[in-house]
Amino acid sequence: MSEQHLTDLLGLRGKPALVVGGGYGIGRESALILAQAGADVAVADLDLERAKGVQAEIEALGVKSAAFTGDVTKREDCEAIVDGAAAALGGLEVLINMVGTAGWCPIVDMTDDDWELDLRRNLTQHFYVSRAAGRIMIEQGRGGRIAVVASVSGLYGAPNHASYGAAKAGLMDLVRTMAHEWGQHGIRINGVAPDMINTPRMAATHAAQGMDPDANARADGAPLGRAGVAGEIAAPLVFLVSDMASFMSGQTLVVDGGMRAAFPHWRATEQMR
Repeated sequence: MSEQHLTDLLGLRGKPALVVGGGYGIGRESALILAQAGADVAVADLDLERAKGVQAEIEALGVKSAAFTGDVTKREDCEAIVDGAAAALGGLEVLINMVGTAGWCPIVDMTDDDWELDLRRNLTQHFYVSRAAGRIMIEQGRGGRIAVVASVSGLYGAPNHASYGAAKAGLMDLVRTMAHEWGQHGIRINGVAPDMINTPRMAATHAAQGMDPDANARADGAPLGRAGVAGEIAAPLVFLVSDMASFMSGQTLVVDGGMRAAFPHWRATEQMR
């Protein structure tokens, strides 16, 4: 299949897109894939210099770009980012939002502020960003595509990061609700729920602790025997906002290297062979 044919299948050429959290890791990979598919891509990141760096990479691919910064835990910043992207690119038809950070703390030690912060950065900001984008997409009348990053912590229990797991479970329900409300406007909303992904931030943490993420995955019985990498989440996100997922909405894809398929008592069954 030619590169041109693949681009046509994705249906993203000329689409104005915004990647929130696009300065590095999964967000950067998502922004670059969108640009390679011919989309014009605005990049928003808490660090403006990171956003500008990705903007330069995107423009080198021959499409339009713009860089924005803001704190997505604040409604005003979320709306400014979305409105700014739409103004810079002449509209907004694609949104990928991958912002999210887990705080780690047992429930009995968790403060009210810990709880509220995790909800703001893993659920409430998705509401703010998606609502602002949805309003623009509805007003434009051209439909739209939204993809967000959830987590398997919203599907299982989330020991020592209960607020994060609760927020991600709420995000997956928000995806279903937005899909229901906005489908009549031709807007599709889906999510991706990753397991352990060796993003640049996680790689730095693992290195500091002397941990091998692939060895940890094998010890946990991961069927693929390794941790994922940023591009392996970016690709499903771009798939979900492409024409190849044109009849998908309200879904959350689990991208976990096969962990949910693994029998939880595999160690015992290995001994019984």
